[in-house]
Amino acid sequence: MRYRGRDAFVVRDGDRYFAYLNLCPHQGVALDWDNEQFLDIDGELIQCAMHGALFSIDTGICLAGPCHGEHLIPIHTHIEDGWLCASDTQP
Repeated sequence: MRYRGRDAFVVRDGDRYFAYLNLCPHQGVALDWDNEQFLDIDGELIQCAMHGALFSIDTGICLAGPCHGEHLIPIHTHIEDGWLCASDTQP
């Protein structure tokens, strides 16, 4: 997905959706593996393909890796008429 001209991605966790810019805070590179794969092998955390940093799905905070404590840049979302929409502000 694109948001304001930049690559972004959405992770669904049950009935909740979390969107982030596709940008590692450590090296400024895209997070995804081939085929837009963003999650670790267990599907529990977002994992950077470049250096393996692990991020919480719901907060975007780095839990392990060289950018420990830093966070992904969130994109606020809301559901409107059955569509997941990005918004500039949190509802």
